[in-house]
Amino acid sequence: MVMRIFRPLWAYRGFILGSVKREFQSKYSNSLLGAAWTIIQPLAMIIVYTVIFSQVMKAKLPGIDSTFAYSIYLCAGVITWGLFAEITGRAQNIFLEHANLLKKLSFPRLCLPIIVVLNAGLNFSITFGLFTIFLLVTGNFPGWAFLAIFPLLLVQIAFSIGLGITLGVLNVFFRDVGQLFNVVLQFWFWLTPIVYPVTILPETARPLMDWNPMASLVSGYQTILVNGQWPHWESLWLITMLAVVFNVIGLHLFRTRAGEMVDEL
Repeated sequence: MVMRIFRPLWAYRGFILGSVKREFQSKYSNSLLGAAWTIIQPLAMIIVYTVIFSQVMKAKLPGIDSTFAYSIYLCAGVITWGLFAEITGRAQNIFLEHANLLKKLSFPRLCLPIIVVLNAGLNFSITFGLFTIFLLVTGNFPGWAFLAIFPLLLVQIAFSIGLGITLGVLNVFFRDVGQLFNVVLQFWFWLTPIVYPVTILPETARPLMDWNPMASLVSGYQTILVNGQWPHWESLWLITMLAVVFNVIGLHLFRTRAGEMVDEL
């Protein structure tokens, strides 16, 4: 069954890679600096966060005596959240944005979510690559624990695209879904320990973080990059389970409602 779903995607790999390339080029087609903006923008973000919080505000993490600890903590959370928000945000509108393409051409519809993941992954790779260089230059590289980032990425991408496809199909039939999720995303960001450590929360509120799937994921990245330690794998049980559930639901909705989606569009 899995091969029956993904075999057509391999056959259309040229279409997928070509779409990723065109979208990347189109973002900077009329700018003087062109693709250089892909480096300038994330580099500016990293510099601002590190200078403002480490040098100007002298922000510190409780229990960690390091000049750049809070800046690394913040960047780890913001970059991670950015990948999640980009995948889910694009995926929930992907079928609406390509309505004309879906009506006129015959191709595997799952190509569109794959294109979303590859585009977001490319942007993330550039930003995180620059952040990794910053860690090396400042002597804050976490060592072998850095390898734990790759399984975290796989879980995050699976969760993001599963949720995104589910929302994307529902958004075709109920347009309020996309608007509602954008509101939820704003609250979700501030309910996740990204700009603040979980230790500042009241004791009664901390157990609630165990039921926030993004909290455990972001904490995993921060544990690796700030403390140089391997994440607590057992804390990722919820987001891993939700990744499987949303992918199953999303693919089921997509397969059973594909024809109705084209008519609705």
